[in-house]
Amino acid sequence: MGQISFIMKAITLLLIFSLFSFQDLFSQDWDKTKLERYFDLIEGEDRAMGSVMLMQNGEVVYYRNFGYADREQKQAIDQESKFRTGSISKTFTSTLIFKTIEEGKLDLGQSIDKFFPELEKADEITISDLLNHRSGIFSLTSQPDYLSWNTEPKNREDLYSIILKGRRVFEPGSKAEYSNSNYVLLTWVLEDIYQKPYSELLAKIISKPLGLENTYVGKAFSPENGEVNSYKFPGKWIQESITDMSIPLGAGAVVSTPQDLSHFIRSLMQGKIISEESLSSMTEIKDNYGRGIFKIPFYEDFAFGHDGGIDGFRSNLSYFPERDLAYCLTLNGVSFDPNQISIAVLSAFFGKEFELPVFKDISLTEEELDKMAGTYAAPGFPLDITIRREHMSLMAQATGQPEFPLEYEEDNKFVFKMANLSLEFFPETEEMSFEQGPLKFMMKKKE
Repeated sequence: MGQISFIMKAITLLLIFSLFSFQDLFSQDWDKTKLERYFDLIEGEDRAMGSVMLMQNGEVVYYRNFGYADREQKQAIDQESKFRTGSISKTFTSTLIFKTIEEGKLDLGQSIDKFFPELEKADEITISDLLNHRSGIFSLTSQPDYLSWNTEPKNREDLYSIILKGRRVFEPGSKAEYSNSNYVLLTWVLEDIYQKPYSELLAKIISKPLGLENTYVGKAFSPENGEVNSYKFPGKWIQESITDMSIPLGAGAVVSTPQDLSHFIRSLMQGKIISEESLSSMTEIKDNYGRGIFKIPFYEDFAFGHDGGIDGFRSNLSYFPERDLAYCLTLNGVSFDPNQISIAVLSAFFGKEFELPVFKDISLTEEELDKMAGTYAAPGFPLDITIRREHMSLMAQATGQPEFPLEYEEDNKFVFKMANLSLEFFPETEEMSFEQGPLKFMMKKKE
């Protein structure tokens, strides 16, 4: 549901945000030709599916759909297609919390023991700590067995029990670390105060006043309502399993469209939903975290926004206040680093150079890939990394972390660009080199 660490806390992986920047002066006259070619290549090579939108001064200045809402039925994505937004939901939840504060029903600095007396150190954790991930509460989506139960319905008692059993990560307020549990708890705070479901609060306070007709809390997957399937690509496109929306709640259960999302972020940042004082508090950055929002540099300018990831969905939503520019990317399948798409779109709009994608077909056989499979470890490296073949691709997974696909580079070298991770295999010695920035380890296959 966004900001998921694919390796470990000991190695900081910024998987969600590329730090965009720009320096050229804004111009309304921009050349869409190369950008259209970029998406033609992606679509022609069948490497991603989704929609992208740029909205300036409230008007759509670029919009492109690519790929399928349903690959099996060859149903193309269109302007009615609805995507699960993952952790962009957190910005909606934070907005609802600030509305509650403005109504005098909640205080940013109040402790959460009134709502969750059973939670360890609840008397030291504040609403603000939940909003900017300073609570120290373990993320329920980081449970080692999460992917074994995420497709099953869970009630509040079930989820609360999982959160209570999670280990404490750090002392409240001492630092920031992303946790989906924070926003599940904030969902329940809202429901307890108003005695209404989160879905009703979202509709009443945000969706209906703004005319967001396609923005709501997801329930059972609904293709008849325009919701799209999501896919993963381990050598070929495979439909992803579907997380039950009773689990992510206000941390990741919102469904929407690029048009609605762009309108929402613009309205929020222009003070049309919460007060200027609340917006200032929401966008206050500490240890790189705002309250349900992040600040994203782009050369000499910046945007505020959030990303999302759930099942095969990936999304990014941001707003450049000085340009009155909203950017939205919603994907329901991608086989390469989705940040590269955002870089291309924003670079095109602001007149910066960007590279057209080059996709490499794997030149190895199944037998050669099988020789790379196994569990690798190294002295001084805190986790094991397990490699397995799925069709004609390699999948990697660190101990207790979600599995992620490796992209073929050349020879026996594979990369995971979102984490700046490079792995090179030496089947003859059963070794694997691990490189991530300055970190380098030679890992040995375990017997």
